[in-house]
Amino acid sequence: MVRALKGLETSIPVSIASPGIDGSWEFRFWPDPAKEKIVPGLDIANGCKTLREVYNLRRGGYSGRSTVPMLWDVEKKQVLCNESYDIIEFFNSGLNGIAGNPELNLSPPALKEGIRKWNDIIYPNVNNGVYRCGFAQSQEAYDKAAEVLFRTLEMLEDHLGGSRYLCGDVLTLADVCLFTTLIRFDLVYNVLFKCTKRKLIEFTNLHGYLRDIYQIPKVAETCNMGQIMEGYYKILFPLNPGGINPIMPSGCEDEVLSKPHNRDSLSVDSKVVQHSVS
Repeated sequence: MVRALKGLETSIPVSIASPGIDGSWEFRFWPDPAKEKIVPGLDIANGCKTLREVYNLRRGGYSGRSTVPMLWDVEKKQVLCNESYDIIEFFNSGLNGIAGNPELNLSPPALKEGIRKWNDIIYPNVNNGVYRCGFAQSQEAYDKAAEVLFRTLEMLEDHLGGSRYLCGDVLTLADVCLFTTLIRFDLVYNVLFKCTKRKLIEFTNLHGYLRDIYQIPKVAETCNMGQIMEGYYKILFPLNPGGINPIMPSGCEDEVLSKPHNRDSLSVDSKVVQHSVS
């Protein structure tokens, strides 16, 4: 998402790995008739069949876990970074010389402390919170995780009733981190991970906020709903042993996510916000 917003698509090519039968990441051809969304495919940088093969190209080899996302130096055959937040920070500020939209700053100095505070809430309680629900090993652990998750979502619902984005009028990296979980919530987490107290679409402000960000130019193209469902329902055997992929919730369809959100009325100056993300 940050790669697209910063206009780095040409400068930073991407190869999308998909989960294999054994849970490892592999590269294989996926037909994409519409050619409108980012989909899993071949390793265009190295021609490898699996992500482990890519990691093993490093000098001295590699024996650890092969994780995504991963930023790869094609010339040096080295992993530059495989921590998601470090990667989006680098995309935001470290590549402005080759970015198509270098003026966009998703982590302005005046908001860094606010971004940090929101990330300290969002990561453990929402991003990781849905996994703590889905993979809870006891009723007590599940109940605690679900209580924290929905208490945090309700707090966010209240906050976003008076603020267009988490830090005010400007989209930041904190919003990016929250959006990537919210876009999957009704698709996957509500059902498969048992985050069932409320659907996201039942949160008026959170769902409007989701639509607001989804409608920013280039963001929708990074949200392949079919592949998200495929990646979770077909692969996470312990949670879905039958591998049955359910029908997509109607609230997750592009037609619904493209409905007016009217959140620009919350901005002090909506023209400034729109310019900063276009």
